[in-house]
Amino acid sequence: MFGSAAVNVGCGLRRCRNVTRTIATVISGNKTSQQVRERLRRDVAEMKRRLPGFSPGLVVVQVGDREDSNLYISMKLKAAAQIGLHANLVRLPKTATEDEVLRCIAAVNENPEVHGLIVQLPLDSVHPIDTEKVTNAVAPEKDVDGLSSVNAGKLARGDLRDCFLPCTPSGCMELIATTGGQGRHPGGGGGQGRDGERRLDQRGSRGHRLWHQSHSSSRPSGTRVVGDVHYQSAKERAKFITPVPGGVGPMTVAMLMENTVKSAQQFLKNYRTGNWSVSCKKVKSQKPQPSDTQISHSWPGKPIGQLAKEVGLFPTEVELYGTGRAKVSLGVLKRLDKRPDGKYVVVTGIAPSPLGEGHSTTVLGLAQALGAHMNVSTIACVGQTSSPSSVGIRGGAVGGGYSQVIPIEEVILQPLGDSHAVSTASSLVLDTITAYSLYQCENSEVLFDLLVPLTGGHQTFSPSQLKRLQKLDIVKSDPSTLTNEERRRFVQLDINLKTKADRAVLEGEIRAVLSLSTSPQDLRHRLAKMVVADSQSGEPITIDDLGVSAVLALLLNRALKPCLMQTLEGTPAFLHMAHCSPSVMADKIALKLVGSQGFVVTDTAHGADVGLERFFNITCRSSGLQPDVVVLVATVRALKMHGGGPQIRAGFPLPVQYSQENLTLLVKGCSHLKKQVDNAMIHGLPVIVAVNTFSSSDTEAELELVCNQARQAGVFDAVQCTNWSDGGAGALALAQSVQRAAETRRPFRFLYDLQMPITEKVEKVAQTMYGAKDVELSPKAKDKLDLYIKQGFGSFPVRIAKTHFSLSHDPKMKGVPTDFVLPVADIQANVGAGVLCVLVDTDCPEDPVWPWLRDSNDLYSNSH
Repeated sequence: MFGSAAVNVGCGLRRCRNVTRTIATVISGNKTSQQVRERLRRDVAEMKRRLPGFSPGLVVVQVGDREDSNLYISMKLKAAAQIGLHANLVRLPKTATEDEVLRCIAAVNENPEVHGLIVQLPLDSVHPIDTEKVTNAVAPEKDVDGLSSVNAGKLARGDLRDCFLPCTPSGCMELIATTGGQGRHPGGGGGQGRDGERRLDQRGSRGHRLWHQSHSSSRPSGTRVVGDVHYQSAKERAKFITPVPGGVGPMTVAMLMENTVKSAQQFLKNYRTGNWSVSCKKVKSQKPQPSDTQISHSWPGKPIGQLAKEVGLFPTEVELYGTGRAKVSLGVLKRLDKRPDGKYVVVTGIAPSPLGEGHSTTVLGLAQALGAHMNVSTIACVGQTSSPSSVGIRGGAVGGGYSQVIPIEEVILQPLGDSHAVSTASSLVLDTITAYSLYQCENSEVLFDLLVPLTGGHQTFSPSQLKRLQKLDIVKSDPSTLTNEERRRFVQLDINLKTKADRAVLEGEIRAVLSLSTSPQDLRHRLAKMVVADSQSGEPITIDDLGVSAVLALLLNRALKPCLMQTLEGTPAFLHMAHCSPSVMADKIALKLVGSQGFVVTDTAHGADVGLERFFNITCRSSGLQPDVVVLVATVRALKMHGGGPQIRAGFPLPVQYSQENLTLLVKGCSHLKKQVDNAMIHGLPVIVAVNTFSSSDTEAELELVCNQARQAGVFDAVQCTNWSDGGAGALALAQSVQRAAETRRPFRFLYDLQMPITEKVEKVAQTMYGAKDVELSPKAKDKLDLYIKQGFGSFPVRIAKTHFSLSHDPKMKGVPTDFVLPVADIQANVGAGVLCVLVDTDCPEDPVWPWLRDSNDLYSNSH
């Protein structure tokens, strides 16, 4: 494979007859290759230092088991290990067909952890294989041997900066460079020799002539590698010569390693996590402004695969859904585990009007301003819609105007199936409960055989069944050893059907579990703990008792993955399954992707008193993440409402007070703004008030009054935003303030300690966040409280389900109500989510959709 090389200055050996006999200087390929390897080792170490967890990868594909091929492969793998490459050998049998070899190459091409791919020649198969077809199947960017037609063509036309050079001639050139010669001309046999001639010709070489080729002669003791010239004769004529072995061979391997390292470096350049090069489109707003659908259709957007690559996602980490959406693999977190998180910005608001005040629109406008206008790596995280909100008065929960996720019809009308998965999961649980209740009166032996069927001639307990045995204090793992009484206890859950979970409640908890889960394993663990009924004796019955936790986890795994889409201006956005709070998985993946200098802008449902409080004290406890900045959205319209303005009803014309300047109402309403600012600041973070402007009704005096009132309340900054009508440009001032605020690191703190008694936690939230005088528990709530304490749920955080239209429990009480008692009607334990839901007794307004609105999972205020 590898031979000797002889170099003569001034004329070729084949042409010179009368030359002075000299003794050639021996050029050591071993010494030069060692120097190259040491340099590459330092390069690899630097890559690993800059990107912990990363390692350049090399794969050698071999067909058959030829001894000479094994020798060369062992040299390559040894060299790779010496410089720190992660190298693997994929050996196919001699019976491998051409199709099997091509499929193997295609799989390696798609593996983002492999940066160099070598097909060891010859292909030792009993079937005919087209060698050229196989070598051309290697992706050009991984063809570190430089044998594909693409690389050969680039070499032929002189495009040396964008191709891999064949390793043998590259090694020869490195050797010639050590002689100090200026002109070079190659010669010799074989494809790599001809490639070397082309390469040297590209450099205008003259004067030196190089021969290299190899063959082997068999001996009883093995194989001896020799050169293509007679060594003793050549060294008397040439000025420089390489020995065999120890000449060109080690250099060929060294150049192969160099090509692999270069490929890895280019890969990192293309997938620079946190240092993106996202192609964006800055919008040009029209007057009068078109509808959201018309705006969405004004630009088709770029292929989602392109956006995925721009933000540093590998092809294997995205599942494409058409050209506009893609699910993102949870494996991204493992790959970027050691990468520092970006800046974490949470957007909340005041208690809204029934029309919404623009949470999601502000989230997306801010993300567009940071990403498209300030060139900062930024991802917006917003919740997926479900059918009620997609036709609601407040829009589709994915922004609006020139700050929206596109394509709008795919977001709202063509969901990815996550909601359907939740519905299917709840149906499975309810059907299993019904099946158990029907069979639990039957013979326990029959039911036992149904639950523990014969597999391979014997019965075996599943992991969830083993947990049930532990719960029953039955210390056995072999089904055949259980007594009749133990079998009866195992199969008969004695379900009290009156306590069976309601479908809506069950779906709500599944959504909450999806929002709070930190991994697929955590998802399964949380699902297993969900209490779905009680036994006749009052014992909680979990999904694990039903034996369906593994099936549910499998069904819901895809719903755990965030969906990558794009904003109108081309910046990335994650849509996720949410339940009144951001998705932990979506935010975690986003924070890793943007890198330490990037931003993740996430949305919370409802106002600061409800959504932000839950986010801080429930979601952040689950995720372990700490936000950096709070953005609080307010509108002149909603503040006038809190100042005593007339009732706002969806579908009816706005009263005149909201379309004309009224500073008196606005000043009174700003007391509500100050209270919500206090609610945000109590957790220790800098707060920025974003005043979402309505150009058709808000006056400059009103907008300036709101900003001044916010600054008097102690916020970091207060700015006006016009992102609904101007896109990212309309949130540029907000983005600049957010960037400054993120640099002021402040200690984050929770509102209460988990070890506090449950009643004290409820009182802390009610009195601090709502302004309540006291909390009153109904007899039912007190009984539930005692039960949950006995069952060990006393350390759960509390989630108070109340109206988000008011600080109090009564949606009619606007402004800053005081001297009211918060009435608690019931308490429910969402064990899977790890939360105690405190249900407030409230008087519903006349709006018939109020029962749904009170605690909907996707009430993201997103209207302009």
